[in-house]
Amino acid sequence: MTRPDRSHRLPALLCALALLLPGWSRAEALHTQSLDAGWQFRLAPGDSHVPAHPRAAQWLPATVPGTAQTDLLTAKLVADPFWRDNEAKIQWVGLSDWQYRSSFIVDAATLARNHVELVFDGLDSFADVTLNGHKLLAADNMFRRWRVPAKAWLHAGANTLEVTLHSPIARLQPWLLKQPYALPGEFDSAFGDEPEGKQTANYVRKAAYQYGWDWGPRIVTVGIWKDVKLESWDALRLAGFHIAQPKVTADVAELQAQLDIQADAAGAATATLRWRAPDGTTQSLRRDIALQAGDNHIDLPLRIDHPQRWWPVGYGAPNLYDFHVDVALHGEVVAGADRETGLRSVELRRQKDQWGKSFEFVVNGVPIFAKGANVIPMDSFPNRVTTARIDAMLQSARDANMNMLRIWGGGYYLEDAFYAEADKLGLMVWQDFMFGGAITPYDKAFRDNARIEATEQVDRLRDHPSIAVWVGNNEVETAWESWDTSLDFQAKQGKAESQRVEQGMRELFDHTLRDVVASRSPEVPYWPSTPSSDYDGKANVLDNGDYHYWNVWSGKALPASAYLDVTPRFQSEYGLQSFPAMATLRSVLDPSDLSIDSPVLRAHQKFDKGKGNQRLLMYVEREYGKPKDFASLVYLSQVMQAEGIQLAAEHLRASRPQSMGSMYWQLNDVWPGATWASIDYYGRWKALQYHAKRFYAPLRVVAIRKGGHAQVSLVSDRTEAFDAELRVRVLDMAGKTLWERTQPAHVAALASTPAGDYTDAQLLRGADPRHTVAVFELLDHGKSVSRHLLYFDDAKNLALPDPGLKAELSADGHRLVVSAQHLAREVWVDFGDLDARLSDNAFDLLPGESVTLHVDSAADAAALQHALTVRSLYGATVGTP
Repeated sequence: MTRPDRSHRLPALLCALALLLPGWSRAEALHTQSLDAGWQFRLAPGDSHVPAHPRAAQWLPATVPGTAQTDLLTAKLVADPFWRDNEAKIQWVGLSDWQYRSSFIVDAATLARNHVELVFDGLDSFADVTLNGHKLLAADNMFRRWRVPAKAWLHAGANTLEVTLHSPIARLQPWLLKQPYALPGEFDSAFGDEPEGKQTANYVRKAAYQYGWDWGPRIVTVGIWKDVKLESWDALRLAGFHIAQPKVTADVAELQAQLDIQADAAGAATATLRWRAPDGTTQSLRRDIALQAGDNHIDLPLRIDHPQRWWPVGYGAPNLYDFHVDVALHGEVVAGADRETGLRSVELRRQKDQWGKSFEFVVNGVPIFAKGANVIPMDSFPNRVTTARIDAMLQSARDANMNMLRIWGGGYYLEDAFYAEADKLGLMVWQDFMFGGAITPYDKAFRDNARIEATEQVDRLRDHPSIAVWVGNNEVETAWESWDTSLDFQAKQGKAESQRVEQGMRELFDHTLRDVVASRSPEVPYWPSTPSSDYDGKANVLDNGDYHYWNVWSGKALPASAYLDVTPRFQSEYGLQSFPAMATLRSVLDPSDLSIDSPVLRAHQKFDKGKGNQRLLMYVEREYGKPKDFASLVYLSQVMQAEGIQLAAEHLRASRPQSMGSMYWQLNDVWPGATWASIDYYGRWKALQYHAKRFYAPLRVVAIRKGGHAQVSLVSDRTEAFDAELRVRVLDMAGKTLWERTQPAHVAALASTPAGDYTDAQLLRGADPRHTVAVFELLDHGKSVSRHLLYFDDAKNLALPDPGLKAELSADGHRLVVSAQHLAREVWVDFGDLDARLSDNAFDLLPGESVTLHVDSAADAAALQHALTVRSLYGATVGTP
């Protein structure tokens, strides 16, 4: 469900606070003039693509923030790259240089200010900037803010700003081809624009996913991708405002309001700090401060007794405080800033124990089992990601009982709105720095550029209580140690050069980035890579640090049951693919493309150069049999993904405290394709997302069958123990109860409690395993709070009966009652091309059982009724009715 945009909540609160606190002036000396409007763009004169695209060589309207690709889409000069196999037709844009220009008015009052600065919040990526013909800036990092003095080159009236953006491939490739070697990268281009093994992406600070990944297209964007503004000020500028949290306990929060002030001259000033607690109470303090000419760092200590702390979802309220500071000269307020933050302590606990060395997040002293998924960019074009889309994705994660999301290091640092909403929802954020798996250059200039980038991003995000850890990179350490491309590189280049490259990476990830976090946000832990053991031995090991497990799906392509053979301390990546909804496929494919061997469908499958569809079919057939048609393949792929990831997640949760985290790959999609996502590009929930809502529930009865034994565990995220009952029933698939037993159960707090170990023979008692199901239920005061159905063979070997499914939609279209005469496995309710979110889906129904679902859709009841279909595993494969 799309949630309302609350991006203006903080200013509204602060205005209300200003009315309550006399003397809080809103006057600020800094004046900001937006320069986002009135831009034009064109192919740079002399670019090699001008003859083939003459219309693009003329000045055209441009949108800022934006990209050349999206502007060309608006002008209808390129085809939608997501439609069918159009991706190939847009490659020329990222291989071209582009010019942007804008004219803006500057008034005399602005020119009278002491300082006038031009600020680019983001340039993608190599860019030359001129103002009225004077070169101001040469940018080389997509992730940095660029601020330059501009007053000397401005004049009253109209001024011309020009930005030339260079293709990062065309800029770097001639240089790279002259080098003695290319560093090991990620994915080679499928379009022949870079020689195999000669990837330029390693050498530029730009979102790596845009060069193509195994779940998304290659669209190398260029553009002014964030806001542009003119800032003017006089005596001083408040460059930074941060609420540091050296100590936060239940009794006291000892804080520091940290101010970074640029001052023209030495002198006395006054800082007034005011804050509002979550319960509405307000406090303030005032301090005289002495400024020096130049940069000043000011610490204002403050103490809050019995703070209303921020908690992850499920452990307490995500309480937020509103802070405001004013800086005054001679009694006149000349600068001010606002911050919304939560007070909490966060620790990455690493202790030796019987299984090795722990890896667990501890918030406010409470160890948290991390339940969540990995987040990739939400679009190939960042400017198309709206606050509404962000809110919807985060709410979907929250609705699925997740408490942590990992921002993957091959994308970009997300918008402020993402972290603000995560704060409000109580979702912890694992934040990678943007290094996506490729081996990094070892030169000092590259590290210095990355250090400035990291400092800016940590400063921007450090007041968000949701940030639980900063991580140096995605898979760079393990890539160097174990990937074939890196091992081949080391063998070819020799020991001395390999050590030089390795030392450069160690310097970047173990020192440069670690030092930035330690100096700018010391209360938040730093981890050098994922996976890693923090340089305490090799990366990606089971007994130390976090772990990425890919022998299921990738690597050896083992069955999902192999998840039970590994128990890491924290599993930060693992996954299975599936197709998105048929409605999503139909949005980008012709009907003729809807077949497993279709070249166009393969174009929307990026794993193993399009061979992933066959692997997907293999996984489906191995567990469920041969799908009877393409729609059944789509459905079964989602079932396979959901049941496989559920098995892994429940194994990890049942293994607490040996394992303290489950982060599956991946939550969302960058485009409509076959991927590992549980929510597709349009926000539609796949079966996995519905399963996650159940397997990540705060209370969960887990029954894991392996080797003819079923181990039952009672998993609880509650902070207090309680007494309950465990009911075990064994039924045939027509509904006959073969036997039943209810026993007392004590559910420990923050733990997985063993509750039984049953052999197949003990459960079946002679019954036919093909016709039988075991039901485990956790009862709290007689109410079922969690249920687990256990089957005794692969789905393709079960004798599933015709479930006799029925579905009745209410007159208003908001309620749907689904019932089954016999056992129904993986019931899937679908409304075709109509968007409708259900309160539950992809569930099992016992014989004679019914469930009432809430339907959330903009479509009317008649349209929903006409589009409604209900299916289950019965009849989905060849050889079944």
